[in-house]
Amino acid sequence: MNHCSREGVGPLNGIKILELPAIGPVPYAGMLLSDLGADVVRLDRIEPGPLGEWSDPRFDVLSRGRRSIRVNLKDPSGRDIALRLVERADALIEGWRPGVAERLGLGPDACLARNPRLVYGRMTGWGQEGPLAQAAGHDIDYIALTGALHAIGKRGEGPTVPLNLIGDFGGGALFLVVGVLSALLDARSCGHGQVVDAAMVDGAASLMTVFYGALASGFWRDERGVNMLDGGAPFYDVYRTKDDKWVAVGAIEPKFYAELIERLGLAGEDLPAQLDVAEWPRLRERLAAVFRSKTRREWCELLEGTDACFAPVLSLGEAADHPHMKERRTFVDVDGVRQPGPAPRFSRSRPEVRRGPRKAGSDTAEILAEIGLAEAEIADLQSRGIIAEPGGPADRARDKP
Repeated sequence: MNHCSREGVGPLNGIKILELPAIGPVPYAGMLLSDLGADVVRLDRIEPGPLGEWSDPRFDVLSRGRRSIRVNLKDPSGRDIALRLVERADALIEGWRPGVAERLGLGPDACLARNPRLVYGRMTGWGQEGPLAQAAGHDIDYIALTGALHAIGKRGEGPTVPLNLIGDFGGGALFLVVGVLSALLDARSCGHGQVVDAAMVDGAASLMTVFYGALASGFWRDERGVNMLDGGAPFYDVYRTKDDKWVAVGAIEPKFYAELIERLGLAGEDLPAQLDVAEWPRLRERLAAVFRSKTRREWCELLEGTDACFAPVLSLGEAADHPHMKERRTFVDVDGVRQPGPAPRFSRSRPEVRRGPRKAGSDTAEILAEIGLAEAEIADLQSRGIIAEPGGPADRARDKP
């Protein structure tokens, strides 16, 4: 990392990262690092993972941008291949339960012994230590423990299960990426790598920082659907339109709220004060009636692009076709599959999706040749089931009726 990336390539150009097999946040972290220019190599399983494999790899968009080698890490020869790749890597990311990597001989001690500058990124739900460290779990469990799940939902109803953005991808993958990049900067200055313990409970809790401060101050009530940012406030909510679609308003600041009221044609009415919490139900009822009087398209023509803090609630199928998204090229087509493009953007560097998702093992021979294995050695490893390419013996055995 002691060089300046060339103009027009991603800012992580030249960084080599090894991604051990995992689901969810680790592949997303690998995708982000690859989008930013890192050379990320996936070590995929010989057999399909716990969720199987996509019949068409084009749709496995979290796997885009990386090369893949299939290797049996439970075999000593497979472990040796992984360690030889570690020697050439700047960072490694894994998402196994605590202790699994160590039992395979690929834990931090073994890897750092082969490459003292290595940054070893570990992604778990509960963390490497603690009473729950060895328990299974998923996003919903991790955000439940942090208070985030409790805070999401309508007043008087149970918690609303959100998409797995808070634990897996926000509290997990993004904090893993931040940790790995921070440790890479440190390794550049001191010459020594270190272990990054990225736990989804820690990251999700961090995402809730402002709400814990608001709770301590008395501004936030520890109750769903009664606060300014949880749908409790009528000026920060969603409303159904005449054509049974939805729009969102977020007019918090008084000047923005005043513009919303003006554009809705309500400026002359005897409305409750904006921050009169006791009168929020009456204000919401009036706003709901107004929004039901026009279609979503009509409201967009009247409010979109103004300081009324308005946006249509778009479906996944609609979002990419919105004029703002199209002009910014927020979505890209990769192998015929529309998907969000790289983010963030830079003035000189250019993140990009360099290749679409590939079948597991597509680059096995190429990667092994890079670490010095001859064709005969590669053929021997394949015949013994240590490595595999798409359509190899492991696939044919799996596909037998």
